[in-house]
Amino acid sequence: MDQLDGEVRDGSSLEETLSATVRRTGASAGGVYLLSPSEPVLGLTLVCGVPVMAVAPWWRVAVSAAGPLSEAVRDDRLVWVGRQEDLARLYPNAAAGLPYRFALAFAPLNGVRRWGALALVWSATHPPSLTRRERGHILSSAQRVTQALEESSTPSLVPDQPRAVPLHPPEPDTAQAGLAAADLVQRLPIGALGLDLEGRITYVNDAAARLLGLGPERLLGTLPWQAVPWLDTPVHEDHYRTAVFSRESVSYTALRPPDTWLDIQLHPSDSGISALLQPRRDSRATGTAPSPAPPVPAPPEGAGTGRIHQLIHLAAALSQTVTVADVIHVVGDQIVPAFNAQSVVVSAADAGRLKITGQRGYDPRTIARLDGLPLDTDLTPAGHILRSGVPSFFSDRGEMSRAYPRATMVSGKHAWAFLPLVVSDRRVGCCVLSYDRPRTFSAGERAVLVSLGGLIAQAMDRARLYDATHDLAHGLQQALLPVTLPPVPQLGVAARYLPAAHGMDIGGDFYDLIRLGDTSAAAVIGDVQGHSIHAAALMGQVRTAVHATAGGRPDEVLARTNRVLLDLETDLFVSCLYLHLDLAERRMFLASAGHPPPLLRTPGAEPRTEVLDVEPGPLLGIDTGVDALYPVSTTTLPAGSLLALYTDGLVEAPGADITESIATVADYLTTTGERPLDELADDLIRHALPTHAHLDDVALLLLRLR
Repeated sequence: MDQLDGEVRDGSSLEETLSATVRRTGASAGGVYLLSPSEPVLGLTLVCGVPVMAVAPWWRVAVSAAGPLSEAVRDDRLVWVGRQEDLARLYPNAAAGLPYRFALAFAPLNGVRRWGALALVWSATHPPSLTRRERGHILSSAQRVTQALEESSTPSLVPDQPRAVPLHPPEPDTAQAGLAAADLVQRLPIGALGLDLEGRITYVNDAAARLLGLGPERLLGTLPWQAVPWLDTPVHEDHYRTAVFSRESVSYTALRPPDTWLDIQLHPSDSGISALLQPRRDSRATGTAPSPAPPVPAPPEGAGTGRIHQLIHLAAALSQTVTVADVIHVVGDQIVPAFNAQSVVVSAADAGRLKITGQRGYDPRTIARLDGLPLDTDLTPAGHILRSGVPSFFSDRGEMSRAYPRATMVSGKHAWAFLPLVVSDRRVGCCVLSYDRPRTFSAGERAVLVSLGGLIAQAMDRARLYDATHDLAHGLQQALLPVTLPPVPQLGVAARYLPAAHGMDIGGDFYDLIRLGDTSAAAVIGDVQGHSIHAAALMGQVRTAVHATAGGRPDEVLARTNRVLLDLETDLFVSCLYLHLDLAERRMFLASAGHPPPLLRTPGAEPRTEVLDVEPGPLLGIDTGVDALYPVSTTTLPAGSLLALYTDGLVEAPGADITESIATVADYLTTTGERPLDELADDLIRHALPTHAHLDDVALLLLRLR
């Protein structure tokens, strides 16, 4: 061997390296995820210390998924989750599918290329934090795994099913000691089972065989919940999975028909699980259920706990979607690989026709042929599925051609699952999963897919409503903002508007430039409180009021606009900055209604940018009982000077001081203010906004005296 126990030497195979890594770090289990070369998915390639089927819901994970594994790969850093509570807080989607007490670490595997990630699992007894030594062990182990990948002579491909790696190397033959131990356990009055980490029975004594009602020859090598009919419920597989992941003993009760309750104890270790069974004393005579939980009804055939957890995980992902595009993204990135499909099409009824709202894996020419088909088409089953609300499954092309002779000519697919998307008897659409090879859909898999169709339908219904509302608000806002700004002699202009990166994406930020004559103009910028259709509509009313009074003194313009808002009896407030530019005299008069101050950059051998001192008046829309006063400030405008007007979205960020943020923008203008205005506007927004999603709208208006 090229390795000692828990120690890796150069030249070790990937399997040996993973096994030694798990032992060296003190983990209970580990795995290697590789990036798929053909799609943004991480595939579990090797697994050590847990059964391959126990981790089936996580064989494939989208790189874009909101989970610790994907984050480790995307951010190229070690991600540690020490407690189940941390998992639920930081990664709620992942926590929904991992309801176990354990600690997790994910380390990226990066060498000459990005390979994927090393996953390690510890039992619940591990402290919630990593020591510096443990962190070093994990990172050095990831480097060794990366080295093994790069030195491997075989191509590193993502398999359909991960390979199991033994946790411990083979030990010397201990047959004589094993016989003595078996003889000892055989004499025990209670039932004893030995299970390997795959869940298969490796040993059964006579007492256990009697309690389970089957001979040893029918039990050895099988999974208990598959061999024993009355154990075929999700609760038994889930208790086993809990013991394997947490490495903690698990006790529960099970009803052996007709009236005998059994106490079952599972005691896990790194090599397998020991199970003890004995009749419960307080229930054998009466047949009444003991105090612990009653039996759980059996799920549909084939729908094991793995599928149930998979469904929970996908439901959590769908619950966070907002737009139709988000729903299509989750369906394509997570649902398609979860069910080993190759393609998906989602369509909806629109004016009596099938409108395709999203797809993955289809030739665009095929989509063009399918898009817009009438609902009563016999080309594909989609229209019938949408009208009837009844799902259909086609295992091969022959089955499809018998029902829809022309459907097989549309694409080269070989199996299909047509899922109606129905919400409260309303037909939302149809989701079609398709496969490149024939596929048999078991009753359990059909049940899970139908349930999943309901989840997709609810997400799609919410998303369509959001998109419709968003489109309405966006159209209203675009209609109210100026399409172009008027040309003004001696004045260069550039403007930008950037919606918030959350919520409706619609707010009340606005700007305008009003030409008053050949040598004068008015500039205005403002921010209506909130993000809604109401805010966008009020923004249009404020712009109209300013236009109606533009040309007067700045304080009078703001005072009259304030009276208009008071007459409208709106409960929203507006900040506003109004400037009157006298280009002939190179002077500016300005007044503010609670708006951030403008910036003035003056050119020269040593250019500088000044934050103009403007005494603010009250926000527009506030009734002070008397006419509001808006003090007017005056400043000169040297030739070539640059004015920057902006809304607070440009300079506000969580935890940041707005005064310092404004000063930072001013410093940036000082060094870059000679650039062309359009280029400067784009650069200024990129520089000022945080790298994370900005939480408010941004409006920017740049004016340069030529």
